[in-house]
Amino acid sequence: MNRPKIILVEGKTDRVRLLQLLNEQVDIICTYGTLSDEKVEEIILPLQDEEVYVLVDADDAGNKLRQQLKRELPNAKHLYTRKMYREVATTPLEHLAKILNDAHFDVDEQYLQDIQ
Repeated sequence: MNRPKIILVEGKTDRVRLLQLLNEQVDIICTYGTLSDEKVEEIILPLQDEEVYVLVDADDAGNKLRQQLKRELPNAKHLYTRKMYREVATTPLEHLAKILNDAHFDVDEQYLQDIQ
């Protein structure tokens, strides 16, 4: 059986928004900001051979976390929200759906109709 894809996000609100959109089993892991060495060992190291995506805020804290994750998980695929939305939690659902759809996630069609 295929293992589910994994998306790393910063917080619970980001996780809840993505779960609204997805029609497939995806493990969404919250980092709650930058990662200590202990968190890297606990959360990140077990993901090294998994299909991991990173979707964090387009702000200083998100960029810092993204740089850290690029070092710790060089094979992860990075997804980006627009700078004008700043946070994943404030990105319109239709735009998040497009980001996920473009990355080949199975997304609820109702959110894609407005952006076709």
